[in-house]
Amino acid sequence: MTGAGRNIGPHVPVLVGEVVEALALQEGATVVDGTFGAGGYTKAILAWGAGRVIAFDRDPDAIEEGRSLVPDARLTLVNENFSQMDRVLAERGIGQVDAIALDIGVSSMQLDRAERGFSFQTDGPLDMRMSQAGLTAAEFVNEADEAEIARVLREYGEEPRARSIARAIVAGRPIGRTGELAAIVRRAAGFWPGQKSDPATRTFQAIRIHLNAELEELEQGLEAAERALRPGGRLAVVTFHSLEDRIVKRFFRERSGGTPAGSRHRPVLVDPKEPTFDRVAKPVSPTERELAANPRARSARLRSAVRTSAPAWKATLQ
Repeated sequence: MTGAGRNIGPHVPVLVGEVVEALALQEGATVVDGTFGAGGYTKAILAWGAGRVIAFDRDPDAIEEGRSLVPDARLTLVNENFSQMDRVLAERGIGQVDAIALDIGVSSMQLDRAERGFSFQTDGPLDMRMSQAGLTAAEFVNEADEAEIARVLREYGEEPRARSIARAIVAGRPIGRTGELAAIVRRAAGFWPGQKSDPATRTFQAIRIHLNAELEELEQGLEAAERALRPGGRLAVVTFHSLEDRIVKRFFRERSGGTPAGSRHRPVLVDPKEPTFDRVAKPVSPTERELAANPRARSARLRSAVRTSAPAWKATLQ
């Protein structure tokens, strides 16, 4: 996701105009921003004329700072995972909503703060916890066995050298800083100045996704959005790498009556149900102009669809 740091000005969320267009907002609409970050999408949605935005973020810093970043009486901030949106809405007496926006992944606010430990661009403590609770990245790399580390790197980072990097991580313990981990990965993977991509990127992505259960959160969040949207409501999802995009693509294909693909989380269906989404739009990528202004947007992809009146399918993840 592409929220921002302490100053919201220079940080514009990716595909913001395209997201607002996909949501087809009517004046007075009730909208969920499932990934508030630094409030970029919420600001755009409120400016369009939404009557109310319920914004979720698992990061307490985002919620606390959001009170001053977006001081609007139409905004309700919720420090909770977006996968819980339908439960939270029901608890607050809010019925089904008109639109939902999800901007998946780590926010610029988290990446740009060394103390959060998400990035190796600036050295900091090896943390990576979006909610600031639970297992830290340092605890994972120092306590997990080599096979588990290799599995995480292979599964969530699509790292072809997962075994050799995992072996180097175990040999390099204890590891407490982002710079230390990046240096270990570079030595194991073979890195030279001027290389097109830093091999540490995949390792950091994999550990972050694992610690925050991001793919499971996305799958559960899509199902929660299905339950929370009214008939005719719109869901727009921005992803930043292939693992996320495949989940969203598969969800919309299954829910719109396409052939189910199945996954380790979601078995192949033998009894297809009534489609809960239609008018699935073609994926949208950033323009060259946006990429020039924000290189972090290079892998972003927007997918959107419209909710039908069919009952929501039974949850596949509990």
